[in-house]
Amino acid sequence: MARGRKVNSNGERSKQLLLEKALELFSEKGYHDTKISDIVKAANVTQPTFYLYFESKDSLYNDLNKRFQLGFDEIMSRQSEEVEKGVDSFVRVLKQKIHMLFVYIIENQKLTKIGLFESEQSILVKSQLTQQLTHLIHRYDCAHVLQSYCADINIIVDSFVGSLERLILTNLLEQKKLPCELASDLVHLYFLREVTTYISQAE
Repeated sequence: MARGRKVNSNGERSKQLLLEKALELFSEKGYHDTKISDIVKAANVTQPTFYLYFESKDSLYNDLNKRFQLGFDEIMSRQSEEVEKGVDSFVRVLKQKIHMLFVYIIENQKLTKIGLFESEQSILVKSQLTQQLTHLIHRYDCAHVLQSYCADINIIVDSFVGSLERLILTNLLEQKKLPCELASDLVHLYFLREVTTYISQAE
C-alpha cells in the first residue's frame, strides 16, 4: 500500500478494481499510452484513491507482472510425483507442466500479454523458464541423451523456450491448437528425437 491506511473490504475492492481496469487498458493500449487518469476513470474512483494503493503507474504495472510470475512459478516449480529417471519420465513431466502453463495462459490472456511479452520483466520470466527446464533435464538424468543430438544443451533449451513463446502467439492464443495438443507437439519435437532415429534405423 502506497500511503498508510488500514484497508477494509471496500478498500480491497477498490484496489482490485483498479488492477482489473489497468490490466484491460494496458493490454489494449500499452503501458506508455495508458494514463493514471484513464485507469481511475475506468474504475470509477478518484485519483487520490489510486494513490492510496499504488505509488505510481509503474508500481501498479509491476504488481500485475508479479501476479503473472507467481502463477507461472507455481506451475513450473511444482514437484511431480514422477521419480523414475530417464527420457520417458522427463517427457511426461514436461508435457504436464507445459500443458498447465498453456491452460494458465488461456485463462489469463491479458496478464500474459504483459508478463510474458511486453514488460521488461518478461525477459526474467523466460530466463527462469530456461533454468527450470535445465534443472528438469538434470533431475531426470537426460543430459547425456540430449548431448547425443549433437547440439549444446543450452541451445536446445533456449530454442525450446523461443519456440514456446512463438507458438503461444501463433497457435495457442489463436486457438488453432488445444493446450494439451500443443504441449505434446512441442515437447515431442525437441525431446523425442532418439525414438525417431531408432525407428528410421530399424526401417
